[in-house]
Amino acid sequence: MAFEEFKAIYGEPKAEWVTNSSVLGSVPLRRFLMHVFAPDYYHLKFLATDFHSNTFHALKSVVQLEDMRDSIGIGGSWSDFVDYIIASVKSEDVKLVLEKRSDSDGPTCAKLVAQKAKGMPVISISLTKLEDSAANNALENLSFSLFKALKSAQNLVVQETGRSSQLTNLILVEKDGSERIQGELGKRQKLEMMNPSYKTGASALSNGSQDSPDKRSARDPAPKKVTTRVVPAHRRAKVRGVFLQDTGDD
Repeated sequence: MAFEEFKAIYGEPKAEWVTNSSVLGSVPLRRFLMHVFAPDYYHLKFLATDFHSNTFHALKSVVQLEDMRDSIGIGGSWSDFVDYIIASVKSEDVKLVLEKRSDSDGPTCAKLVAQKAKGMPVISISLTKLEDSAANNALENLSFSLFKALKSAQNLVVQETGRSSQLTNLILVEKDGSERIQGELGKRQKLEMMNPSYKTGASALSNGSQDSPDKRSARDPAPKKVTTRVVPAHRRAKVRGVFLQDTGDD
């Protein structure tokens, strides 16, 4: 039961006077900023300020929040309860109810009231007013916290913009390649439609390229060369002449 991964929450509650206050409607209220964060693993801090003379806060420990959970009657696990607190203070109907208990010029105490949705349990946190240096320190911490949140959001935007640019470039490259292939296929189809012999010629050319000289050489080796044997001279018949006709004397 701790707040190791609790992310700070900022919001603008609807400031209003408590309904039974005698100053109801007589003193105008400034806009307030709410800040809910975990200063350590075992506490939640609730802060509301108008950046002028009214700054209120409450520091709640895990034990105190557990007691509030029992009094409200929220079941489930501890993480479910924390999720409910987060959803409640992030809702659109968060109120900062101010009360004046003395003759001071402004409110002396406040209460942060929030609920996840109508009809669901109400989270109510009593806030005390900070004065002088304590209020100044709270405003200083809030200002730097807002600055860090802004820088983090800017860095995230830069990272997402870079990723988006890379994806856009990749899509353009893929689109260009696809259009080029489609164009080549379209030209080939037009040639086939205009000249039916193109397909036959292309097929023959394809077969011819497959039947290359190297392949034919490997498939049909060259015939062996036949050499003519020379008969030795002593074995040749000697021709002395030709008798054209028989003589009478013989």
